[in-house]
Amino acid sequence: MTDPSIVLTGVGKSYSTTGSSSDRFWSLLTNKPRSGDAFWALRDITLTIPRGASLGLVGRNGAGKSTLLQIIAGTVKPTVGTAVVNGRIAPLLELGAGFNPDFTGWENINVAGALVGISSREMKRRALAIADFADIGDFIDRPIKTYSSGMFARLAFAVAVHVDPDILLVDEILSVGDMGFQQRCLSRLREMRERNVTLLFVSHGPDAVKSVCDQAVFLHQGKLLFAGTADETVDRYLAFIREEANKEQLEIEKTWAKPQAVRSSIPAALRYGTGHAQFKRVDILDEGGAPCRAFSFGASVVIELEIEGFMTINDLSVSFLVRDGTGVDLFGTTTFDEKIALPGVSPGVTMTVRFAFKNVLRPGNYGISVAVNRVSRRDYTDNILLDQLDGALAFMVTEDANRPVHYKVYQPIDITFDSSGSAQRQDIKLDRQSTPEHEASGT
Repeated sequence: MTDPSIVLTGVGKSYSTTGSSSDRFWSLLTNKPRSGDAFWALRDITLTIPRGASLGLVGRNGAGKSTLLQIIAGTVKPTVGTAVVNGRIAPLLELGAGFNPDFTGWENINVAGALVGISSREMKRRALAIADFADIGDFIDRPIKTYSSGMFARLAFAVAVHVDPDILLVDEILSVGDMGFQQRCLSRLREMRERNVTLLFVSHGPDAVKSVCDQAVFLHQGKLLFAGTADETVDRYLAFIREEANKEQLEIEKTWAKPQAVRSSIPAALRYGTGHAQFKRVDILDEGGAPCRAFSFGASVVIELEIEGFMTINDLSVSFLVRDGTGVDLFGTTTFDEKIALPGVSPGVTMTVRFAFKNVLRPGNYGISVAVNRVSRRDYTDNILLDQLDGALAFMVTEDANRPVHYKVYQPIDITFDSSGSAQRQDIKLDRQSTPEHEASGT
């Protein structure tokens, strides 16, 4: 099948927020607002999602993510526009959706299979695998109205991934599971992606979206603000959130000047902040202070940052963050977290900050993001982001056959062991090698 999995054309969804009860009933019945103000949960969404794509949806609460998934699932009709879906859908939109609370786990498994056209004989065969994945023990024999939210999530996810869906819709349902189960779910989602299942995934966890999805869209107040790779889209979303937080804090602290334009051109994937203090120069050096872009295991990596002030600012915090090639955050720190008291800056005054660490990364390509903030409270409630550069620096880690690193990061480990009798066996072996007559005598 070469047709796209999902084609959305000019999709919009509105709800009546005022008017009489009869008007609201008529609006629900006809899918059109009758009178009063209309709240548009979605506006003019046009998307073509290829078969086998993995698409993340990010945005604040109320952005329209859940409404969009409901329209694709067919549980909500768009007010305007069209939604064409090709393939069997397994929606995970809310806890226990489609389950009968009075039925046991086994009974609900069989009903779920029947609803998507799987024979009872085949569903009985799959039921054991579903129960094993859900891992809820004897509760599988009990009515699901006795389940906790975590048990609901386990069973719902297990059923959804075992009914051979062409399209899987996941809306924050994993947030109620424990960490171990979440990791199993994310692993299964990646596996399904490899099997050409189309995935639409809503999560407030940036790393989860980057890990599972190739592409993503950013929704805000029902509108599609940005679409791109998962890494790009999540960064745009986080930049938006931080800019909004800046506006709120600057409104509280009215003594700040207007945001400043960028003064220095530094290549970066994304740059944002108020500009009251800015990076003038960013570089990555070896331990001798020479520019370097390739490091072996154990080599010293130095990040050198020069910051210029455009108003008098105290309580500065400078930070860095290392990301792998997939955009997943690995490690970093801030001078504020490390309790390093930096001097303030003022117009015409610059400051240079250096971060140094030993390379413990496995071979591959990495990016560095840097930021400078004003913050004095440990709960970060007075935080103002002055300048942030995502993807400001890049470096690679070279192979070292003498010190392989199998995971993302190597953490130095102390290893001890006890083995009873090992010394005696070693002594016997050495004696036999050095005195052949022992072997002949059997000693």
